[in-house]
Amino acid sequence: MAPSSRDRISVDLHGLRTVLFERARARGISPSKLVRDALVDALGQTGTSREGAALGAALSRDDRMKLSLRMSRADAGAILVAARRAGLAPGAFVAGLVADVPALSAGSSRAHHIAALIASSGELSTLSRNIRHLTKLLREGNVHAALEYRDMLMTLDDDIRRHLMLASGVLAELRPRRPTAVASRPSAT
Repeated sequence: MAPSSRDRISVDLHGLRTVLFERARARGISPSKLVRDALVDALGQTGTSREGAALGAALSRDDRMKLSLRMSRADAGAILVAARRAGLAPGAFVAGLVADVPALSAGSSRAHHIAALIASSGELSTLSRNIRHLTKLLREGNVHAALEYRDMLMTLDDDIRRHLMLASGVLAELRPRRPTAVASRPSAT
């Protein structure tokens, strides 16, 4: 039988399952971790360095890896609903929570923040078109038509400041507070 790339074997416990689960629960670890620790001791290996090397190898092989979490159906459902509401895949949502992205950890909606930024950018785009039209009118000497833009010019500074404040707030809410694995990797130069 060819060895699995996942280093997995099945063992008939011959009635030891209950004792195994009780001992693992008492130590606050998974049954698999308890068995691995026992095997490390029996085989004379150094478990922590071996496990760390295996995890490091798994993380360096690929930018993404699969992680399975055990939780109640209600908690799993809540994660799926919250991820869908945030417009993210469940893995990206959980990673955002771990990275303490304010828009996720505060319970606000990432999609709502992005929609607000898009709307504000749309208003800024309209403002830009109006300024170009005003410039054209002034270049042509059409002062009477240009005067219609006076009210817009009076609030121009406030409009731009409001957009910049919104944009910086949204970006701050979407930026992780803790470094992520992608952000902490050294850049290839």
